[in-house]
Formats: sequence, C-alpha cells, structure tokens
Amino acid sequence: MSVPYETAAYEPAESPESPEEHLERLLGRALNSFELPDEVIRRLDCALAHDSSLRSAHHSAGLHRETYRHTWLLADGSAVTLWELVHNTVPGGDAQHEVYVDEEELHTATARLALPPDTPDFELPVLMQLSSIPEPRHVYAPDDSADHARRLLRRAENPDRPGAETAALLATAAAHQITQAFGRPGRVGRAGLSFALYEHAFLLADGREVSLWEVEHTATPDGRHMCEVYTTEDTARDAMERRAARQG
Repeated sequence: MSVPYETAAYEPAESPESPEEHLERLLGRALNSFELPDEVIRRLDCALAHDSSLRSAHHSAGLHRETYRHTWLLADGSAVTLWELVHNTVPGGDAQHEVYVDEEELHTATARLALPPDTPDFELPVLMQLSSIPEPRHVYAPDDSADHARRLLRRAENPDRPGAETAALLATAAAHQITQAFGRPGRVGRAGLSFALYEHAFLLADGREVSLWEVEHTATPDGRHMCEVYTTEDTARDAMERRAARQG
C-alpha cells in the first residue's frame, strides 16, 4: 500500500546554490546526463536563477519513486526545464537518478518501473510545492545593465526620483530592455512641448523584474530637454500631465 511521503530523496544544500552549482549537482548524480542535448547545456550556461519542486511521489512495499521539476531562468527572459526521476530498483535499495528534457520522456521512463499498478501516484498540493519562477514579461538583453541603471538614475532631475534603496537593488541587474510607452496623452503634447515616456525593465540576478519609468520632456523654462524617473507608470504619466498643464 502507499505510505505518506515524508522526505525528499535528497536533502537541499545548507546554503543557497547558484544556478551553475545546482545544474552541476543534478548532472553529477544523473545516470543518463550524457544523453542530454549539448544545446540545452549551452543555454543553461547563462542561467540567472533556478527553482526546483517535487511534482509527484510514490512509496510502496519498499519501492519509491519521486519526480522533480527543475527550472532555470535565462538572461534573455526565457526558461529551461529539466525533469528528474528518482527511484530504487529493489526494495530498500539505493536511489538512482535520471534526467530528461521534456515531460513525455519522463512519463516513458516512469512507466517502465516495476511499481504495483494498484497504488497510483499522488500529486502534492500546490501549496506544498516550492514557489515557481514567474513568466518573464520582457525579452531581455544582457548589456552592462547595472551600469545602465546607474546612469539612468544619475541623469534624473526630479526631486522625488528613486533613491538609494532602488539604486542598490538595480546594482544586481543582469539584463534589461527599453521600450517606449504610448497612450493616455491627456494634455501632453500641447503648446509645442515634447514628451516621451520609456520603460526601463531590469532583470535581477535572483529572477525578479523591476521597472523604472523615464519621462523626457521640454517643459522647462528655457525649452531644454529634461529627464525625470519614477518607479511606476501612473506616477510618471501624472508628472507628464502636470508639466504640460503648467506650460499650457
């Protein structure tokens, strides 16, 4: 009969692993790691963050099987997933590890294991799984992004620009994307003024995404270009409309 799942087949590291260390440990214990495509391994060379979760477990008559989902977030905003199968071939025997690039291969490997058919898998509730890496909202490019954030904050002239806390956070930026934002013009653009709004989206080393909103305008006493930076789009657009109203 099935028994409640108590512990994972392997213990997590005492200190947080880097994406490279986690991959190295996974490949080092997998019996079939040599079968993984070289292209997959090359893509994982630029991983910024990783996440692992137990997907299913089965314990019966001294036999066990667990499946794990390992996901790496890459510098370009995409993600790569590897599936790990952990099992023993004889009751009480040592655990063996296998790794696969897609879930279909995992299911094929799982089907060959000699586990009783009358004791099906159970899936862990969502709340028991590790937090998953969110789907990135942007397509990022690694290009000295921490320095880009520093220069952006340095040229901001508004008194309420982001402060030292934001600067310290963005010092860990590994990639970024710049896009121009449109819409909700209001009074902006009247009286011969020039306004432009840009989103500077940063991908941090831990996989989080942070955006700064840059307003470039000529609503200045001498008509020169001015840069303002805000932490939200709404705050930036409100600032644009206030500037335009004063000059209207």
